[in-house]
Amino acid sequence: MKVIKRDNKETDIDIKEIREALLRACKGTGVDYLEIESHIDSIYRDRITTSEIQQSLVETTLRLTSIDRPEFRIIAARLMLMDYYKEALQSREGKAPLYKEYYLFLTEIVKKGLYSHKILELYTREELETAGEYINPQYDFDFDYAGARLLTNRYLIKDGEKALELPQEMFMTISLYLAGNEKGDRIALAGRIYNALAGRKISLATPILINLRRDNGNLSSCFVSAIDDSLDSIFYNINTVAQISKNGGGVGLNLSRIRSTGSEIQGVPNASGGIIPWIKIINDTAVAVNQLGKRAGAVTVAIDIWHLDLPDFLELQTETGDQRKKAYDVFPQLVIPDLFMRRVAERGEWTLFDPHEVKQISDCSIAESWGEEFEELYMALEANKKIKKRKTFPAIELFKQIMKSQIETGMPYLFFKDTANRRNPNIHDGFIGSGNLCQESFSNFRPSVVSKPNIDGKIVKSDSSEGLIHTCNLLSLNLANIKTDEDLEEAVNTGIRILDNAIELTDSPAPESILHNRRYRTVGLGAMGLADYLAERKVRYDKSDDIVDELFEKVALYSLEESARLAVERGTYEAYEGSSWSKGIFFGKNIKWFQENSKISDRWENLMVQIYKSGIRNGQLLAIAPNTSSALLQGCTASVLPVYSKFHVDKNANGSVPICPPFIKDAFWFYKENKHMEQTRIVSVISRIQKWIDQGISMELLYNLNNDITAQDIYETIFTAWEKGCKTIYYTRTIQKNSNIMNEQETCISCAN
Repeated sequence: MKVIKRDNKETDIDIKEIREALLRACKGTGVDYLEIESHIDSIYRDRITTSEIQQSLVETTLRLTSIDRPEFRIIAARLMLMDYYKEALQSREGKAPLYKEYYLFLTEIVKKGLYSHKILELYTREELETAGEYINPQYDFDFDYAGARLLTNRYLIKDGEKALELPQEMFMTISLYLAGNEKGDRIALAGRIYNALAGRKISLATPILINLRRDNGNLSSCFVSAIDDSLDSIFYNINTVAQISKNGGGVGLNLSRIRSTGSEIQGVPNASGGIIPWIKIINDTAVAVNQLGKRAGAVTVAIDIWHLDLPDFLELQTETGDQRKKAYDVFPQLVIPDLFMRRVAERGEWTLFDPHEVKQISDCSIAESWGEEFEELYMALEANKKIKKRKTFPAIELFKQIMKSQIETGMPYLFFKDTANRRNPNIHDGFIGSGNLCQESFSNFRPSVVSKPNIDGKIVKSDSSEGLIHTCNLLSLNLANIKTDEDLEEAVNTGIRILDNAIELTDSPAPESILHNRRYRTVGLGAMGLADYLAERKVRYDKSDDIVDELFEKVALYSLEESARLAVERGTYEAYEGSSWSKGIFFGKNIKWFQENSKISDRWENLMVQIYKSGIRNGQLLAIAPNTSSALLQGCTASVLPVYSKFHVDKNANGSVPICPPFIKDAFWFYKENKHMEQTRIVSVISRIQKWIDQGISMELLYNLNNDITAQDIYETIFTAWEKGCKTIYYTRTIQKNSNIMNEQETCISCAN
């Protein structure tokens, strides 16, 4: 039989070569290559290509993967990467051996315009050759098939359709950029960053993974802005959404200031169409301007729950009703104060208002208040007979409508405004109006003030310093690969330094974003693989409250310690003075609390002394994203939630991909699936983590309707989240009766890492 090689030459089939590939792929897995070979018959046909042989080996290995034999998915990844290597090396000019001549690779890919030329200006040839010596090809063989396929399809740079960049070249180049502005031994630091990334202890967000090697790339994942009640502000922000989306960011937009349906415009009664028409334009903008060509842009639109257009807002994505009022490509978010939750519990009434009329009559913006100030204002508005545009409902009926919408559509997301602002370390300098796309990253923001078009027809901001767009760079610790406290501390320290450096490297898509970076230097270190971390230690997720509390206390401590060290090197963020950090209040806790409750109180005391002397570099440090797709890349469970399934096969147009958690073979009984757990138990665990997170957590809820879930169960879950101090509730998933299939959601590629 003849085989057609990549250069189109024919040769006899070489069984020895195939066996050598199988031997290499099986090394260290405990699998005998003969077990795979005995299942192969599709390669024995004339004029088969070498690539088809490799694909046949991959498919055979995937078919052998099971919950009892999960190691076959690792072998499949190795076989796939071997094929990728051959294609990539063939497309290169020098045809250098695998992972040799890193410097020559850089010069070639820069010449092709696929890498920025800056890498060759940032380092000398000698430094780059030294960096190449850090590259460890063995890291490639740690991927499972789902991760390797995602890596090659989404993140590695290709020359047209041809493979070119290799995985470890990507990780090393990113590491060099992240160390480029450092003082001292930059190559040694790049090597440290490289080992954290390639060793999959740290997972970078997609904008960093995709954009950092190219010219003028945005590296930030999360943006949150607000729209003022004017045409200029509305269209200015829609343009900003387009710019952010084009550069790969996920957007949060607060629309609470926009007047409601039937409000007056320039004295003309009933002239306003309310917020829904603007949401539809935002929806279409998100579709038209996609995220890095990968999928449609992703925008969450938020309103406070007192807004008069609430009923239509809750129907944005339901399948019934007026289709002219629907927007299926945005993600609705409700901003909820404590007062509303208390009214629901007390079975009281809740009144909706028009923000424009409120501002006219009371000369204040209800959207810009929270806590006691909001409650005083709100109750004064309820008593104010001059306010005509209002609707009053039983609060419990609105709450039921929210729950109904969540079960039908997965949304709205819930943002508990008072909880978020009580724990806002920078409350001295503004307030948090709503959350970002995935409900894990938020800080102070405010709308831009814009003027009418000038004589050239361009919209010009009257004072750019007025506006701030929350901006945050993300990465996540892969707890599945964290073995010791020393591992954890090293990973956290490296992660915070990476994120602070990324602020200097990013090309922000909006001026208000640049101002926010300068004023707060917000970063978001998160985590994934918690279920794996627990299972490896033979701890069940629903019994992990105390262990999780101690773990994330350490994450919080190490993060602040590294930011304090950076402040000594580089200075504090602009708004540091007057912050909770500057007053010795960390995560809402003072020194006495730590002395009485913490096992590591000595380190907290020393840290407080250090911060009192020199401050911290970053206004906020911690945010836990959903990590749905990047968990596949990392080979671990997503975020800090329980595993969804111990083993399943993801079937799509490109084939079947077996997916299971990393320690399933040795810790099977310690992976309790989310769909078999009470959601209040998950909320309890998340609330213990939230104690140590100064931003938020993408807490998804999953209701398995086969388990006789009632409205009361959903009610209690949401109330438990609020009462236990969770700041947000992200997507609500359901498993329908007589089914094992969970409803899916198109997530933001930025926040998904």
